[in-house]
Amino acid sequence: MFDRFLRHIHERHASVATFDAAQIESFFNEIESRTTPGTSTRLRYAKMLNRLCRHLVDIGLRASNPASEVSAFARWPEDEPLPLYLDQAADERLQAWTTPSGLDDSRILRNRAIVALFLGTGISAAELRQARLRDIFVDDARPNVYVPKRGARDQRRVTLPQFALPALQRWKDGQPCSDAALLFPAPGRGGAMNDVLLGAVVKDALEGIGFVAPDMSPRILRNTFARRQLLGGRSNEDTSRMLGLVSQRTVTRLRATISKLGSA
Repeated sequence: MFDRFLRHIHERHASVATFDAAQIESFFNEIESRTTPGTSTRLRYAKMLNRLCRHLVDIGLRASNPASEVSAFARWPEDEPLPLYLDQAADERLQAWTTPSGLDDSRILRNRAIVALFLGTGISAAELRQARLRDIFVDDARPNVYVPKRGARDQRRVTLPQFALPALQRWKDGQPCSDAALLFPAPGRGGAMNDVLLGAVVKDALEGIGFVAPDMSPRILRNTFARRQLLGGRSNEDTSRMLGLVSQRTVTRLRATISKLGSA
């Protein structure tokens, strides 16, 4: 997340010590055009920038907090929304949905493979966009996906579950031989996919199994993966590591949904 904001201000010849409220507003306008409506992306960026600016003021690097001048902050809630996830029945339906059919065209097969990778490994949308053919090991003794280091996230390998293998194998078999090629290139023009297309793929799959939620973006599949690990007995630390997270905050919030379920 922070890398994206840094790129934005660097392109405008600013730094963390000099960016202003107008550049924050322009950043929000940019992400608004590239993300799926109804997701918590803007809220998460808002909280991150507000914390960053307060910290920079505290250490004397800035004289004021430009984030406090952004009007959009005033209308966003103080509390983060509860994490959304698929319950076990919906999770199993979506796992079954990823299984290829002999009638699938290349678009449907691609969509099944995308959903299988999200749901089976918990990688982020940014990580999936940059995944290469060489990063997926479907026919290994222990199938896995390799996720390179990106920003604060260390490199990692995540084991691919059995349900994800058929779609990923079929999709990978139909791609160019170059291991350096993107696993899921953007249709037509090539290059990496954008968030809007990935969001549409996930939303269509969720609607296909009859699941409706306020947020139907890849994040709900990442949360579902993480919660599945917790239900399977993994610790917060292990699950956070599988997600590539330094903080355990996300996983702690997901574990709270399990505790509430047990006490109901």
